[in-house]
Amino acid sequence: MTELPKALQEWFDGRGWSVHPHQRDMLDRSRAAQLLLIAPTGGGKTLAGFLPTLAELTEAPRQGLHTLYISPLKALAADIRRNLLIPIEEAGLPIRVEDRTGDTPSSRKRRQRADPPNILLTTPESLALLTSYEDAARTFHGVERVIIDEIHALSESKRGDQLMLALARLQTLAPDLRRVGLSATVEDPQAIARLMSHGETPTEILMADPGPDPDISMLQTDVAPPWSGGGAAYAIPAVLEQVKQHKTTLIFHNTRAQAEIFFHNLWLANEDSLPIGIHHGSLDRGQREKVEAAMVAGQLRAIVCTGSLDLGIDWGDVDLVIQVGAPKNVKRLVQRIGRANHRYNAPSKALLVPANRFEIVECVAALEAVKAHDLDGEPRGPGPRDVLCQHILIAAASGPFDADDLYAEMAAAGPYHGLTRDAFDACLNFCATGGYALRAYDQWQRLKQREDGMWQLRDPRSAVRIRQNVGTIQDTDTLKVRWRGRGGAPLGEIEEGFAASLTKGDTFLIGGQIVRYEGLRELTVEVSRDAHKKPKIATFMGTKFATSTQLSDRILHLFQQKDWPQLPRHTADWLRLQRDRSRLPQPGRLLVESFPHDGREQFVAYGFAGRNAMQTLGLLLTKRMEEMGLAPMGFVATDYAVLIWGLDAVVDPRSLFDAEALEDGLDGWLAGNAVMKRTFRASATISGLIERQLGGQRKTGRQATMSSDILYDTLLRYDPDHLLMQITREEAMRGLVDFSRIRDMCERVGDRIDHVRLDRVTPLAAPLFLEPGRVPVKGTAEERLLEEEVTRLLNESGLAAVDLTARPTPASTG
Repeated sequence: MTELPKALQEWFDGRGWSVHPHQRDMLDRSRAAQLLLIAPTGGGKTLAGFLPTLAELTEAPRQGLHTLYISPLKALAADIRRNLLIPIEEAGLPIRVEDRTGDTPSSRKRRQRADPPNILLTTPESLALLTSYEDAARTFHGVERVIIDEIHALSESKRGDQLMLALARLQTLAPDLRRVGLSATVEDPQAIARLMSHGETPTEILMADPGPDPDISMLQTDVAPPWSGGGAAYAIPAVLEQVKQHKTTLIFHNTRAQAEIFFHNLWLANEDSLPIGIHHGSLDRGQREKVEAAMVAGQLRAIVCTGSLDLGIDWGDVDLVIQVGAPKNVKRLVQRIGRANHRYNAPSKALLVPANRFEIVECVAALEAVKAHDLDGEPRGPGPRDVLCQHILIAAASGPFDADDLYAEMAAAGPYHGLTRDAFDACLNFCATGGYALRAYDQWQRLKQREDGMWQLRDPRSAVRIRQNVGTIQDTDTLKVRWRGRGGAPLGEIEEGFAASLTKGDTFLIGGQIVRYEGLRELTVEVSRDAHKKPKIATFMGTKFATSTQLSDRILHLFQQKDWPQLPRHTADWLRLQRDRSRLPQPGRLLVESFPHDGREQFVAYGFAGRNAMQTLGLLLTKRMEEMGLAPMGFVATDYAVLIWGLDAVVDPRSLFDAEALEDGLDGWLAGNAVMKRTFRASATISGLIERQLGGQRKTGRQATMSSDILYDTLLRYDPDHLLMQITREEAMRGLVDFSRIRDMCERVGDRIDHVRLDRVTPLAAPLFLEPGRVPVKGTAEERLLEEEVTRLLNESGLAAVDLTARPTPASTG
């Protein structure tokens, strides 16, 4: 058993602490080449990752970089630095610690490259930048360990792919580098282990004691949830009562807009003037930092927040977590629950607040999944090629490279273990020339091959532009919001599209305040205070979650119970009524209902494929119905169903759900669709084809959109098989349109489609009529309705018998 150095052991003893078993195991296995620790939130996994570093640097002090710590959040890196300095300073350890993020002054960044600290805390983007410099070999000389914190969070986005490519470069510079991954409880530890692995070396997995089950239940309210909507305003009194009973409560929401609405309503009901804050990614950094400082100091009783507080920062004395709205994903719910009682072996306390009647069912299914330790997650696909293109440019910025060596380096990274040489060469050719349709333009002639076979930048000055555009986070096109007047304090950001919809005098919510739009000044939205109007709601994008496949499956199985004692009476009665009047959806089958309502034919498909997939299904089904002459007029989609209304009834729905025909329809629809162009813009930016930063200035969203739309239309017309067009289709299929879940649904269901024809709206369909976001369909229905209206008007005027198409006979001239 590895012993702690005396100074560290005395520090633990002085605090009355003992090393947890999994922290001891990390010390014992500190020489492992690749090690993944899975530990519950609050289990001290970050300290477990650092203990071997502290021990090694205490016993053998040295200059230069020893350990690199990677965090998914800048705030987490800063928080870890504060916490890490406590044992270092109190135990008098000879260790220098610094952080490096986008907020670090450029002078300190330059110094860190020449004289790195013993421990450097950074983010995937900053690490990628560090590897792009010519002096990267000197900066990383002698680095021994890399700690990847919250690796499960990074694994869910392209930031994880970018990080693994950067680590592959780091491994080339420091072949003996040891990797340590730290993760909260995940559904598939092997998948995380494969992600962080290098080459053929397997990653060892260490499982910590999961600790006690959380104390989690649904919030009891005097008022039943509404049939639709996501604000949960009905629960405000009950939530306030819980806030009063606890020290600090985190109130999580799934979107920033919902958080703003809830905070506003909570504040209006806060008659006791309890100190309450709001925290989300669209708020000004200064405002977020004030809230964070107040949380750490224990000055706030509640914080309304989004995923910005999901990860492992230890925010003061939080003793209750409230999740408003269905969690959509069990794994994310467990992560959020862990924010409460953030201590080892202390049960977390959490309450779920369904926003509407259907979410009660989803919340019960999520509660059962948490109790059964049944986590969810989607399988990872291969590493995306737009990230690979960016990495090739990063490698070129650091100096000339050999293509064989770079291919071997990239193929050793976990997400790219299956990378073929042909795929790599296609990306290299794209980086060098821009591809067939663009090779005539100098701006995309970025690489050249020397006579000795090495590749290098065609213009060395382009290295600066490459570094300015490193990263995979695609910011939505936003504008800064400030109080009116010179030197007005910043409030945050809103989307460009939302800002364009505002006229002077309009009001909206930001930071929990109602503000009045005064105008646009130098690409900044200027506002003044206005507390008297009902506000518009700023369209904060953030992340829009879809219910996971596993959670949807649990809901379908819950429907099959004979009775539902775990549901509130009103919800159980609702499901019983659905079963009596129609039927409930079943696993492995597809329920579709059709009935007349409001003078239109209604068609409902209960696909339970998640919001993105159901939205796409609505688009594809209406396209198919239009082709079949069924005159659809519009649709609305939720996580569990799509409702389509039109002029003609669907008699046989089976032909509508042919997966091959749907995919063919998708190809045609995607080609000229805004979804495809948006996806293209993101991939073109990541791959380096479009630069968002130029000469230190950021292009506006409108400028970037115009550039990408022109490029997209050009490639679609002249080079539809261009590498970037291939990447765009792959990304759209698995991201924004989520077609894989539609395909899975069709394959799982086959011809087992239950079509129920009724004479009225069914209980399960009723909430769909109250959903916002109804999408109209332009087509033959409009023409037919216009003809019917003309006929009706002619009948009313008595002119129906007159042939208005006959031309008058010219008068006789005699």
